[in-house]
Amino acid sequence: MPRTVRVVAGLLACGLTIPVAPPAGATGTERFQRVDTMPVFRNSSAAEHTAAEIAAATQDGRTVVYTDSPGRRIGFTEVRDGKFTPRGTLAVPGEPTSVDVLGRLALVAVNTSPSRATPSGVLVVVDLDRRAVVATHDLGGQPDSIDVSKDGRYAAVAIENERDEDVNDGEIPQAPAGFLTVVDLKGAPTAWTQRRVELTGIAEVAPDDPEPEYVSINGRNQVAVTLQENNHIAVVDLRSGALVTHFSAGTATVHGVDTADDGRIDPSRTTTAAREPDAVAWLDDRTLGTADEGDYRGGSRTWTVFDAASGRVVFSSGNELDRLAIRQGQYPDGRSDNKGVEPEGLAVATFGRHRYAFVGLERANLVAVYDVDDPRRPKFLQALPTGVGPEGLLPIPATGTLVVSAEEDSAGDGVRSSLTSYRLTRTPLALSLQRNQGTPSIVSDGIGFGALSGLSGIPGDHRNVVAVTDNAYSPTRVLTVDTLAAPAKVRAELILTKDGQPVGYDGEGIAARRGGGYWVASEGDGKKVPNLLVEVDRSGAVVREVPLPATVAATATGNGFEGVAVTGRGAGEQVWLAVQREWKADRPGQATLARFTPATGQWAFAAYPLDAAPAGGWVGLSEVTALDDRTLLVLERDNQRGDAAATKKVYRVDVGALAPVAAGEPKPVVAKAPARDLLPALKADGATAHDKVEGLAVVGFGPLRRLVGVVDNDGVDDAPGESVFLRLGWIR
Repeated sequence: MPRTVRVVAGLLACGLTIPVAPPAGATGTERFQRVDTMPVFRNSSAAEHTAAEIAAATQDGRTVVYTDSPGRRIGFTEVRDGKFTPRGTLAVPGEPTSVDVLGRLALVAVNTSPSRATPSGVLVVVDLDRRAVVATHDLGGQPDSIDVSKDGRYAAVAIENERDEDVNDGEIPQAPAGFLTVVDLKGAPTAWTQRRVELTGIAEVAPDDPEPEYVSINGRNQVAVTLQENNHIAVVDLRSGALVTHFSAGTATVHGVDTADDGRIDPSRTTTAAREPDAVAWLDDRTLGTADEGDYRGGSRTWTVFDAASGRVVFSSGNELDRLAIRQGQYPDGRSDNKGVEPEGLAVATFGRHRYAFVGLERANLVAVYDVDDPRRPKFLQALPTGVGPEGLLPIPATGTLVVSAEEDSAGDGVRSSLTSYRLTRTPLALSLQRNQGTPSIVSDGIGFGALSGLSGIPGDHRNVVAVTDNAYSPTRVLTVDTLAAPAKVRAELILTKDGQPVGYDGEGIAARRGGGYWVASEGDGKKVPNLLVEVDRSGAVVREVPLPATVAATATGNGFEGVAVTGRGAGEQVWLAVQREWKADRPGQATLARFTPATGQWAFAAYPLDAAPAGGWVGLSEVTALDDRTLLVLERDNQRGDAAATKKVYRVDVGALAPVAAGEPKPVVAKAPARDLLPALKADGATAHDKVEGLAVVGFGPLRRLVGVVDNDGVDDAPGESVFLRLGWIR
């Protein structure tokens, strides 16, 4: 029996549903899978602020060069089999804005402007073998984007001369006007010459102040230029410098999107806006695609395909980009009233027999992949999670690789600028997911989700679990997740109500009860909002809110309830809650396990010994779930992401012989035994290790019990935003 068939048969024997429709690929068998992520501070130091924005590769795909504007440098990395090896940096005389590669030369556009009113810039030419600058050319203005023609004869540089957003509310015109520079790449780099192409007088919006944003050259040596703030597109012949055509990018009316920043994902509204495209790419020599990011006037949440000769729209993605982010649990509700997922980047390339378009969604931290074999009928294939703020999209057909540059860098938030690689593979997604590889790992049937902060098995159900959302969304919902689907699937939602009205809690834990209904752990803030144990019936109605004893509640800090589990049944039911970190009355390095007995209304407490905290960080509890009536599984984690992450562990705690005590008495310290290290699963597909693995559940019964987990994506708010479902294997 072939290996693939044996593996599939094994999965089916475990009860796993394998999707009939393949997840991606023009042929129905290919998809891109994440391989590696490199925080770019590895090329300098973790203490430095970095930002990988635009990247380019040598023809063999083994050397990638990226711009690092805050560091006023370019960086180098070697790429083999999709894996990165940092290879150092090179200083440039300003802020690099874009880069392309010609043979063994890197052409770097550098902004040297002393102010926006007096823009300036240079083209720096770098010998990649010697890592040395071999020529510098004055560009006469502030450059934004550069592209080198396929035949190596020309480079096109968009000289934006960007407006000052603090002047007149950013309205244009603001002199000086931008223009296009054509560089003739003949002879030695020091002998290259330039020609200036004016773009004034063509746009309907501020025709005297064009602001070229992005350039892309086709196989006929025509360059497409977006004038983003002018909502216009121009096509210029590089040989003659003549304007071939130009047209307005127009407006788009998009139905079925969320336009309200209200903590609810409600894609039922309509928006009409100017496209104001950022990136542009040729799908073929006659067809243009744009990423319609928008600026101060617009942003239609779409990507668009134009007939380049007529300017006619032949394809618009409509609400598809917003909807795919909703489906994958990465919709940025905080941007609903301002451009939604915000398409910004676009790249097109041919891999083997098929042509793909990659659309970067800056606010959703996703790249949408399309089959564009027919450039006028793009077909969505898959969406790839990225770092925060995907800026540069670099397809490398020579190695079957896509490299994405994510520019956001905030060490204080654990978010670092990064390069992520994805490789074209034929491995079915269902097989990859069993190894916690491949994305997405969890999707929905259109139900908006994210911020999955608690998880619970359902008594008697070997297939489904329930999850609870935290205060990133309101009202609080209980989501039913099918764990045997691949990807896992959010199939239903239940809104919590109090006195007949939807209610919002900071739901950090959930436990399904044997007789139906739920216990929900709601985290307090240590000040005005109390920690609550909330009893909910099977219809979602709140039955009661149970506070802690006043003497205990008075010691609370902002790190409160983070998980809840149930043991026993009927009069013997016990509810266990995990407190995330030390409270005021606790000994250093100890958190609290609280036990509530519904039949008597009594609280009792025990101390939980935490692992040692990393330098500059902390360790706390994120979840508790029952393995059986005597054994709890406790999820312990640090607050670190990426390279700094060290503690993401599950421990067993025997509560059968434990005697918790009343408030005020010395708490017994529980014994814990290691059960799982979650870091290998979190890093399995080349992802940056996530901070908030917060949900854990046991699915099934008897000897056939599986452990699953989820990551809280913080509602895509200053976070990578990927919704992650972990398959952690059998547990006895």
